[in-house]
Amino acid sequence: MFGGKSAEREISLKSGSRVLAALLRQGVDAHAFDPAERKIDELSAFDRVFIMLHGRYGEDGTIQGVLELMGIPYTGSGVMASAVGMDKWRTKLLWRSVGLSIPEFVMLNAESDFAAVERQLGLPLFVKPACEGSSIGVTKVRESGALRAAYQEAAKYDFLVMAERGILGGEYTVSIIGEGASMQTLPTIKIEPATEFYDYDAKYFRDDTVYRCPCDLPESRELELRAQALEAFRVLGCRGWGRVDYLMDEQGNAYFLEVNTSPGMTDHSLVPMAARVAGISYDELVMRVLALATLG
Repeated sequence: MFGGKSAEREISLKSGSRVLAALLRQGVDAHAFDPAERKIDELSAFDRVFIMLHGRYGEDGTIQGVLELMGIPYTGSGVMASAVGMDKWRTKLLWRSVGLSIPEFVMLNAESDFAAVERQLGLPLFVKPACEGSSIGVTKVRESGALRAAYQEAAKYDFLVMAERGILGGEYTVSIIGEGASMQTLPTIKIEPATEFYDYDAKYFRDDTVYRCPCDLPESRELELRAQALEAFRVLGCRGWGRVDYLMDEQGNAYFLEVNTSPGMTDHSLVPMAARVAGISYDELVMRVLALATLG
């Protein structure tokens, strides 16, 4: 299932077409299904669903709830974990409640004291819609007085908008696959964009983004943070597969940023990259994820 109606439709189409090709190469009787173009009740003809929808209506628990009602097993996290994971605000609240470090943030609205928020968080800071992915609507605020305009841009995509302290020592991601006790992390990737930050173009279209895997962390530190990423994944109730992102400050302190419960599978995507370093081919990765399709 790919395409959909979210702002990430373009990337979902890229991810889904590659996954479909991999399934067909492996002899699976697989078919494309775009919920933006077909009626949901047509899903009753299928045994299981490989979800390659990104963003709203596909990654936020919506389609997961439909599939639960229809009794069709699906890949990835369930209804609750998908809904919470799509919401960066509530994700951060849960992580903070169990002692995981997160960047300091402030929720914004049209009546916010933007100058006071700039003073509190310092510059640069990032403004983002709480319930969008792929860096859509995200602005890096570097100059005093620019926060209001950044809020207005993010508010085009979501009524929940957050301002977040800039953590500038490096961006890392940990991919996770498995179920229950067999859940495992894949090698950490350090992301070094050539752009101002890891924005939409840097993620999906530019060829000058540098991905370091193995990353530059000492092995003991990397394994420690992989274990914390796994805890962050489990705290939200996630399952099957996904990705947890964190930032590092200049002193080497890690701050967990967000979870992705329906990661990209394009030729620029991070989970296939980490899997390849771990000795798992793209097709094998796809089949592993498919095998984890479940209900409940």
